Amino acid sequence: MHQSDQSPEPSAHHDPFVRVRGAREHNLRGVDVDVPRDALTVFTGVSGSGKSSLAFGTLYAEAQRRYFESVAPYARRLIHQIGAPKVDSVTGLPPAVSLEQRRSSPGARSSVGTVTLLSNSLRMLYSRAGTYPPGAERLDSDAFSPNTAAGACPSCHGIGRIHRTSEELLAPDPGLSIRQGAIAAWPGAWQGKNLRDVLEALGHDVDRPWRELPARDREWILFTEEQPVVTVHPVREAERIQRPYQGTYMSAHRYVMRTFADSKSATLRARAEKFLADSPCPACEGRRLRPEALAVRFARYGIAELAAMPLSELDAVLASAHAPGEAARVLAEDLRSRIGPVVELGLGYLSLDRTAPTLSAGELQRLRLATQLRSGLFGVVYVLDEPSAGLHPADTEALLGVLDRLKAAGNTVFVVEHHLDVVRHADWLVDVGPLAGEHGGQVLYSGPPRALAGVAESATARHLFPERGSAPARTVRAASGAVRLSGVDAHNLRNVDAEFPLGVFTAVTGVSGSGKSTLVGRALAREVGERLAEPEFPVRRLVEVDQKPIGRTPRSNLATYTGLFDVVRRLFTATPEAKARGWKAGRFSFNVAGGRCETCQGEGFVSVELLFLPSTYAPCPQCAGARYNAETLEVRYAGLNIAEVLGLTVESAAGFFAEVPAAARSLRALEDIGLGYLRLGQPATELSGGEAQRIKLATELQRLRRDHTLYLLDEPTTGLHPADVRVLLRQLHGLVDAGHSVVVVEHDMEVVAGADWVIDLGPGGGTDGGRIVAAGTPSEVARASAGRTAPYLARALGASSTGG
Repeated sequence: MHQSDQSPEPSAHHDPFVRVRGAREHNLRGVDVDVPRDALTVFTGVSGSGKSSLAFGTLYAEAQRRYFESVAPYARRLIHQIGAPKVDSVTGLPPAVSLEQRRSSPGARSSVGTVTLLSNSLRMLYSRAGTYPPGAERLDSDAFSPNTAAGACPSCHGIGRIHRTSEELLAPDPGLSIRQGAIAAWPGAWQGKNLRDVLEALGHDVDRPWRELPARDREWILFTEEQPVVTVHPVREAERIQRPYQGTYMSAHRYVMRTFADSKSATLRARAEKFLADSPCPACEGRRLRPEALAVRFARYGIAELAAMPLSELDAVLASAHAPGEAARVLAEDLRSRIGPVVELGLGYLSLDRTAPTLSAGELQRLRLATQLRSGLFGVVYVLDEPSAGLHPADTEALLGVLDRLKAAGNTVFVVEHHLDVVRHADWLVDVGPLAGEHGGQVLYSGPPRALAGVAESATARHLFPERGSAPARTVRAASGAVRLSGVDAHNLRNVDAEFPLGVFTAVTGVSGSGKSTLVGRALAREVGERLAEPEFPVRRLVEVDQKPIGRTPRSNLATYTGLFDVVRRLFTATPEAKARGWKAGRFSFNVAGGRCETCQGEGFVSVELLFLPSTYAPCPQCAGARYNAETLEVRYAGLNIAEVLGLTVESAAGFFAEVPAAARSLRALEDIGLGYLRLGQPATELSGGEAQRIKLATELQRLRRDHTLYLLDEPTTGLHPADVRVLLRQLHGLVDAGHSVVVVEHDMEVVAGADWVIDLGPGGGTDGGRIVAAGTPSEVARASAGRTAPYLARALGASSTGG
């Protein structure tokens, strides 16, 4: 390892370095490294190199372990269950705060206001300084929250929307009789037949067309809350003896509402939702609060109106408001000081009532970062996971200012990052590599950024200090057609006309909140989806590759998602040992009883409940994480049992299954897209959004069809080292060369510079965005005067023309 000579040996009193010795977490190979305190340190390396294992798996995990030890005696027992990080020693480590890009989705009641705690300040402002109607009692701040009994609108319970149904939704085809299925909302199979038989026993005509039934009968059948019980005499069928039974009637409305509210099955809930219309609550008009809270004003606005404003606009209202009294002035200033960092981080387009599930992982992390700026903590280690994810280069400059301020307040900042502007800004670099998975796990360099240039094996150095030379100018491809959108009106897009050329690589750019995802993921996807059936339409298939998880539970993994696990289970079933035991493919599934470990039910770990902290997970004490019972693990294919096969990396598995065409094809596609370091059984919950997106793309690539396909990707380079970006781009440009079309929403200017066509939205975010400010080839957009992308694109084009 190249260690800078700037890490002196520790003094007896105060060691200015965090010193790690013998870190072996995941793929780390007994790593020793010294990292300075009170500085901005960036951990770099290709995807899967081990940088997150060092920053989060070792440093943050060790800080958390020490916290557990210090909090309560019972927590010390739990440390053994949770498992301390695999490291010999870590010295000089202060308390740590993790700002990871959490993969779990927040609930629908969570919002920008609750994540940043800004809602608390706004509620306090209305409670203490609001203008109340004459004679009205002053309300506590709780009365201004839709998440409390005191504040929530009683009609919608503070959600702001209600689900209703109607005859048109429940019985969409009035020409059918009940026997023919007129009541579409009813369940299928026996349950639906039972309800029909009960109706018939109650004296209703189930063979007349629905529209010919009396209106009073139709109303009762669909909406009654009564549940009469009658004796049903089923029609006798050959071969079957069916005895009379007592049947209970349930109306279609009652069945739908009960299924939607109570069913544990996501499939059944989704089916029920098709028969419901979602509309604003008529009592509160979607504002979620009781009338007495909505009647209170500040600066002539109700609290719901201020919560719906973009934060930059809310800040302007508070700045110009003549707050009556000292309390109002102090509260308004406090709220503005909390809004400031959020706007500074490029999130001024968000409103307080924007629900958290609609935010990207990057937006959520930056909101938490803005909140930390106001916390006033010092002497803390902040560990951040790619804070530049989803940021336009213009917003990255503001992020660097925020990181500097955290450091200036007396904190240590550790950042796992790929963005070269953030890497260049660091005080100290820890470069991990040289490659991914088992070919990584070494610290190649630890020291100031400039000296990384001398580390030949570093992939980061090659991109941070590119060799100057003459790169051939890329020829822009000619379009083979176009998809035209006109009058797009959604979110902040107002009557936008756009043209997407076909047969080329198109990049859609703009600052966060400018409308990129709405234009591509909503408007373009819908237009193409609706026109695929037209014989003359040039696009025959639409593939949207988003960053949503490939599964919500650890039971879903890379092997199950790609279909590779079906091939593996067939191979194990065909072994002589499995045949002798009479085992079928189900025996080798960890999702069903039989072959799985019953202690953890095939999950590989068990939940450990912590009384005052979120529950965590520990390896299963019975199978030690293998997921299968001992008997199943006795069967081997080519020397490995099923758990060992799931433990293989994609790269290792490619060699292991080289003679199995069905498996080799899947594995080759994953390797080609730069995912060779992932384990086959790696749970979906451990994968980043970028990894999930690339798995989906690899799954598509392995079944590549000749029909003209339009691929839509949302920030595909998120979480990728520049070296991995090149691997991904080779695949995407290969799709275009094969006659397909690719449209990416993208912030990486190197990617945009290599596109054939660029559509730039802006000029800002939220209400300041939603317009196409430039469209053309990269060089044309780089010369545009409007928007904030042009100068950064011009710089990228200049670098590529000189070999960067």
